[in-house]
Amino acid sequence: MNLTKKALLLLSAAFITLASCQKEDMMDQPVKNLQESQNGLSVLPPGGGVMMQAFYWDVPAGGTWWTNVEGKVDDWANAGITAIWLPPASKAQNGAYSMGYDPFDYFDFGDYNQMGSTETRFGSRTELEDLIDEAHNNGVDVYADIVLNHNSGGAKEYNPFTNDSTWTDFDPASGKFFRSAYDFHPNNVAQNDDGVFGGFPDLSHSQTYVQDWLWNRSDGVGKYYKNTMGFDGWRFDYVKGFGSWVVSNWNSNVGGFSVGELWDSNVNLLEGWANSANSSVFDFACYYKMDEAFDGGNLTKLNDDMMWKRNPFKAVTFVANHDTDIIWEKMLAYSYILTHEGYPCIFYRDYEEWLDQERLDNLIWIHGNKAVGSTTILYADNDEYVARRNGNPGLVVYINNSNSWQERWVETNWSSTQIKDYTGHSSWYPWTQAGKWVKIQVPPKSYSIWSPV
Repeated sequence: MNLTKKALLLLSAAFITLASCQKEDMMDQPVKNLQESQNGLSVLPPGGGVMMQAFYWDVPAGGTWWTNVEGKVDDWANAGITAIWLPPASKAQNGAYSMGYDPFDYFDFGDYNQMGSTETRFGSRTELEDLIDEAHNNGVDVYADIVLNHNSGGAKEYNPFTNDSTWTDFDPASGKFFRSAYDFHPNNVAQNDDGVFGGFPDLSHSQTYVQDWLWNRSDGVGKYYKNTMGFDGWRFDYVKGFGSWVVSNWNSNVGGFSVGELWDSNVNLLEGWANSANSSVFDFACYYKMDEAFDGGNLTKLNDDMMWKRNPFKAVTFVANHDTDIIWEKMLAYSYILTHEGYPCIFYRDYEEWLDQERLDNLIWIHGNKAVGSTTILYADNDEYVARRNGNPGLVVYINNSNSWQERWVETNWSSTQIKDYTGHSSWYPWTQAGKWVKIQVPPKSYSIWSPV
């Protein structure tokens, strides 16, 4: 969809909203975000962007996934999604059956007949390029999933470092980044670069040859993905397997957004890695605290430390992903990450299959248009949680994990101002007092989100 068409749709949506504003019992419908693109980077709404994890484990094989995602990009952009995270896009050992986490040829996007197929599980190179173009035409960034630790599919060769035979002879059809035993552990002369994964050959990032092909060369992996394929950022897989300096060097030499998968609930480790790698990190501390809070029946856990509280600009918050899906009260969790600081990520199956898409669209709209400013927690007990975003316009979110309606007086940002619940879960239109206090309500096992009318 081009920008002119989007602008007309935005204008139409505004007239529809004005015409229907008297229907107080209806949930506010998402207003189309007019996203523009500047060198492939989307211009974010006031509350910041929202990422879509555009896959799940074992998506349908057969080379249809890139086309499937391309067909959804326009709707996602209209709902307020500003970036999509794709699975590893290059040819892996299991060819057309692989989810990409066993990389063989980093430069084969469905071009070469190797590993038993020409296309990857997800499709052809042309289909991937079409998807990236469609995303950019809609002002949506595209993040590549990058596996830099373990490789798979090499032939057997003599390994002088183990005095044995290892599967370390990589002869890719692309003719780029040949690898041998000299490029894998235990041939490692630097510290802080270990972490064998499942017995696969583990790249030795201390080797100049490996560094050159990953991030230094103009035709190396990072710069080729960015400048030729058009990727705007990176999700780094299993960063416990190598030093944070690897991601830092990649970011310095290649650029683009980056987030690391440091699977650990220790917020000190998350913060330390993010600072050292000069990267965002998935907020596993927040993930596990939400599970304790919403599934464990103790919302005071939301008072605990999380990465987004340490540094919201380096925290990617999430409710589920392709590897882990333990939270049952998902809508409460999404109401939390889409009203609080951090960079929220939505899981494909939650959005497309399992949850109420209209409610998620509403939360995405609230995130982009109301969730501004620092966060103040106003109240928390086992069943209730209230927090305020202190920007303009800001919001108050009220989460209720009990089985009955709840009401509570809260201090807002707004004096003598009429407010409403932008989720439509409550039909009240109360006025705040001169001292900014107001009584709000929330349904059972639900949430309400308040901001000026």
